[in-house]
Amino acid sequence: MAKHDELLEEGAREAPEPETAEERSGRLGMKTAAGGVVAGGVALAKVGGLAKLFLWIFAWNGINDAWRLGGWIGIGLVAAAVALYLVVRSRRPSH
Repeated sequence: MAKHDELLEEGAREAPEPETAEERSGRLGMKTAAGGVVAGGVALAKVGGLAKLFLWIFAWNGINDAWRLGGWIGIGLVAAAVALYLVVRSRRPSH
């Protein structure tokens, strides 16, 4: 016998009470917060703020990467200076 025939034999059932907004948001958790973030992103996109935000993020990451690269170049220069000092000192005739 097919499933729908079994359901027909069982007869009518009572439907559960619909969820309230509080129950639904509690069950969904972060999904409702993500919806708020998306809605905020749409609003920012409409006024052009999203493009400015992305520009700021890209600029910040570029400055941050340049700072890190400059730090490594500085470390390399200090290491080269120390190596040069040691080579010059080792070649100097001792008295």
